[in-house]
Amino acid sequence: MTVVSVSMPEELLNRIDEFADEHGYTGRSEVLREASRNLLGEFEDKRLEDRELMGVVTVLFDFETTSVEERMMRLRHEHEDLVASNFHSHVGHHYCMELFVLEGSLEEISTFVGKLRATKDTLTIDYSVIPVDDFGPFSTSE
Repeated sequence: MTVVSVSMPEELLNRIDEFADEHGYTGRSEVLREASRNLLGEFEDKRLEDRELMGVVTVLFDFETTSVEERMMRLRHEHEDLVASNFHSHVGHHYCMELFVLEGSLEEISTFVGKLRATKDTLTIDYSVIPVDDFGPFSTSE
């Protein structure tokens, strides 16, 4: 197996080590391998391919980190054909939340989410994706 060097904040490394201990992993490498497999596979759902989708993405960041907000604005403009709606809100005393409503293909949405994840200083990114073309297998309406 190839050994890879990865830079990360010590706080995150401590959380990974604690997670490994609490959940019976042999070590941080096993945790990172599983997390990598999950990340790489999360947009590989064959039921979503070649369908018109709607995605809702929320991003949380510290409001004092203006570079994140600037990057969100740039991404919104770069992907104006994908971003149907965007909402900015203050959360608590120190945070901002960006909410994006997206309409497009699985590839377009996964690319956008990837760019958000690559934005330095974001705290959390969460999303959901549902088909809107014919309310297929993921629909909860009767």
